[in-house]
Amino acid sequence: MNQRNLVVVSAGLSQPSSTRLLADQISAAAVTAAAATDIALDVKVVELRDLAHDIANNLLTGFPPPALKEAIDAVEAADALIAVTPIFAASYSGLFKSFIDVIDKDALADKPVIIAATAGTARHSLALEHALRPLFAYLRAVVIPTAVFAATDDWGSGSAEGMLRERIEQASAELARELERRDPVSVADPFALNINFEDLLKPL
Repeated sequence: MNQRNLVVVSAGLSQPSSTRLLADQISAAAVTAAAATDIALDVKVVELRDLAHDIANNLLTGFPPPALKEAIDAVEAADALIAVTPIFAASYSGLFKSFIDVIDKDALADKPVIIAATAGTARHSLALEHALRPLFAYLRAVVIPTAVFAATDDWGSGSAEGMLRERIEQASAELARELERRDPVSVADPFALNINFEDLLKPL
């Protein structure tokens, strides 16, 4: 099978977190959908709650501490991304946006992304379209058409949970198709020597 890297960014604040639960369900469905196209996904979860202090320090100093640097590198090297945030005041959380702010502005260009969100009420579902989708479009990511939203009532309710499962599977299938038609992401080594010294020594 072809190997690809999937990074899941979860911006939930509590433990346990419905945001993390949704992130895990989407990533599991993505692994299954990708396997059907002969792609094996290596999944890495970035839990922003654990990086909150590091993110704040990076914003103040311009330098990421080691744990945050590892998370940023994983996002940049990922073949695809699942981004899940709680909705506060009709938009993504401040922690989620702060993490996006410390990532290089070109890191998500042409990278397939499933956007997803959780909230206490379904009235917040449009935040996916007026906040999250424009954010990733600005970063030139390839936002998967199907977004996934889960309100409190979607958990444990038969018909509502069934509809949530359908959207998760649809988004995962769309992500698998994007991965199938793309080459693996290659990240340039900033320390690699790209200079031909023979050319430098040639007389002018």
